[in-house]
Amino acid sequence: MSNSKTLPTPRGGMAGGKKAKNPAKTLKRLLGYALSRNKVAACFVVFFVLLASVANVPAASFVSSIVEELLAIAEGSRPNDLWNVVYPSVIAMAGIYMTGTLSAFAYNMIMMYVAQRTLKKMRDEMFAKMQNLPLKFFDTHTHGDLMSLYTNDVDTMRQLLTQTIPQLLSSFLTLIAVFVFMVIYSVTLLIVVLVVLVTIILATKYIGGMSAKNFVKNQKALGNLNGFVEEMTEGQKVIKVFCHEQKAKERFKVLNDELNEAGRKANSYSFILGPVVNNLGYVQYVLVAIVAAIVMAFGNEIGLLSIYCSVIKADSLQTNMIGCVAGMLISFLMFSRQFNMPVMQVSQQFAAIVMALAGAERIFEMVDTQPEDEGGDITLEQVDGRWVWKKPAEDGSFEYIPLKGDIRFKDVVFGYTDEKVILKNISLYAKPGQKIAFVGSTGAGKTTITNLINRFYDIQSGEITYDGLDIKSINKDDLRKSLGVVLQDTHLFTGTVMDNIRYGRLDATDEDCIKAAKLANADFFITHLPEGYNTMITGDGANLSQGQRQLLAIARAMVSECPVLILDEATSSIDTRTEKLIEQGMDKLMEGRTVFVIAHRLSTVRNSHAIMVLEHGEIIERGDHDQLIAQKGKYYQLYTGAFELE
Repeated sequence: MSNSKTLPTPRGGMAGGKKAKNPAKTLKRLLGYALSRNKVAACFVVFFVLLASVANVPAASFVSSIVEELLAIAEGSRPNDLWNVVYPSVIAMAGIYMTGTLSAFAYNMIMMYVAQRTLKKMRDEMFAKMQNLPLKFFDTHTHGDLMSLYTNDVDTMRQLLTQTIPQLLSSFLTLIAVFVFMVIYSVTLLIVVLVVLVTIILATKYIGGMSAKNFVKNQKALGNLNGFVEEMTEGQKVIKVFCHEQKAKERFKVLNDELNEAGRKANSYSFILGPVVNNLGYVQYVLVAIVAAIVMAFGNEIGLLSIYCSVIKADSLQTNMIGCVAGMLISFLMFSRQFNMPVMQVSQQFAAIVMALAGAERIFEMVDTQPEDEGGDITLEQVDGRWVWKKPAEDGSFEYIPLKGDIRFKDVVFGYTDEKVILKNISLYAKPGQKIAFVGSTGAGKTTITNLINRFYDIQSGEITYDGLDIKSINKDDLRKSLGVVLQDTHLFTGTVMDNIRYGRLDATDEDCIKAAKLANADFFITHLPEGYNTMITGDGANLSQGQRQLLAIARAMVSECPVLILDEATSSIDTRTEKLIEQGMDKLMEGRTVFVIAHRLSTVRNSHAIMVLEHGEIIERGDHDQLIAQKGKYYQLYTGAFELE
């Protein structure tokens, strides 16, 4: 048994580790998504945000009038008329605050609606784009990477749209409104506020930056931990077989500690920021009060009386200067608190903004990935009950070429990257109705050849033709409709057994599916399932054996009625007896069809018309079974070794 000291590194999601490269561009594009179909709703959001932000500001100005009136009444310079002077101001304040509250409720509800529509549109585009991406994209991105786009990254944008953006807009408008009132009330005291504000901004920049940096690390650590848990959950049987439970726990502890440390630092800075900004606000409050006391003590002697009392209320002030200044100072202190609040709210949203824009950028990166080209303009059509290739001519007419299944490779060179060539000058042909087999060691290039027939990848040089047509000139969807494929790694979808067989041809009837199942020799075990063909399959066929899953995959290929079949280790998980029965059914299926077979069991390829022996991306031997046995080369060594093992 293995005695390795470490377990495989978990797959990290795309949600971790990087900040947005171009935040301004990403935010502009994200807002474009939000506004494209929600312009009217966005206008209402701006209106209600403006109303909610401004509503709370003038309400504080009523305090100065109330204080002034109460002081005037107290010293007897004005009659005691609370119902006509003070109470209306109190009622007006209550009405304004209520308006602000209702406006905040309104814009939050509308923004929630806008955000949900935006994210729905984005998920639709993401999934639609994912269906058009080449296989090369999925080769370079793990399942965890792609899943994180739909979960972590989309969720950060939901928070950005529903909370952060409205909060930023509200804070900006509140700052402007409060600033205007503070200028009117006292420029001197405003200078004190701005001096302290610079300190608050510097503290927010430093602490908020450290918080955002560690929140990004936290997201990466969370992705690593989630990926590890997913892999360990799927591989529990392997873990127990090799007694790696302790190693798994140790690796989990390391990843969990990394998440704990990143989360501790991120939240520490985040929690510190609020108290720091809040206490600096109290310092500002005290400084304003001290300067205000100086204003009241010395007044005109040092030229610090407010514009509000000196100019705006000069006509109605009469002799109650002290009452006016006192009321103004109380209102100004309220404004100073309101001025700090938006700054504190923005600082609290800083980390969310960083993560959301990074997530949005990753999503846009996937959406902007070059899609798989659709191929040529030759399509597949059915004419008089026969499948034909419909080829456009230069004069606007069409040429109809019968679909036969003649596939040829001519000097094909291919590599998944330009630096590493997999196939070297491969030339072969498969005439209609022939069975061509590929054998060789793992990594020799067998599966790669069948991937090229499907145009999952494009060749670097050479030519592949299908019924005399360059496959690049055939529309990819139509090309793949003509090919039935059974992969070594069987994938079943959530649904009934019948649905999974019908996946090979969606217009197939129940009778067609049952017929295909009988040909694949799957009907016997299907009829013994609890609900037969209506038995639900979940978890990629977890309730079926590997052999049963592969039988269903073969039945799915059979129901497609394609003229060309590609069988990649189609019987690798089936016992020898069942394999013989399947071969009998497949012999009927393969009549008149071109078949490409990849097999390690050489007994399954003996009746092939031609056998290609591959080694390091080259065909080193070719011929039928008897010819290759007579040559006593690589095939002879493989076959006799396999025979002895059997």
